[in-house]
Amino acid sequence: MYHPARSLRFSWEEGFDIEVVVGCQDVLIRANRAGLVSVARHLLALAQDEVPVDSHVHLPAGQEIESDIDVVIERAAD
Repeated sequence: MYHPARSLRFSWEEGFDIEVVVGCQDVLIRANRAGLVSVARHLLALAQDEVPVDSHVHLPAGQEIESDIDVVIERAAD
């Protein structure tokens, strides 16, 4: 959810598991059901009309996701 005074708030489904693998020509995002629901909520939060351009969610490697790199998903202008 987005609130101007508190910025973006993201919630995680219990038991989420998300893995990101970067290949030579692709990026694989593999997740269990809870992980997919969590990512979907993050995307929907960013898509709210009130969310400013350049707002983003930062998924650090080794914390929220299993990966060698961080993943940043950013809101662009329409």
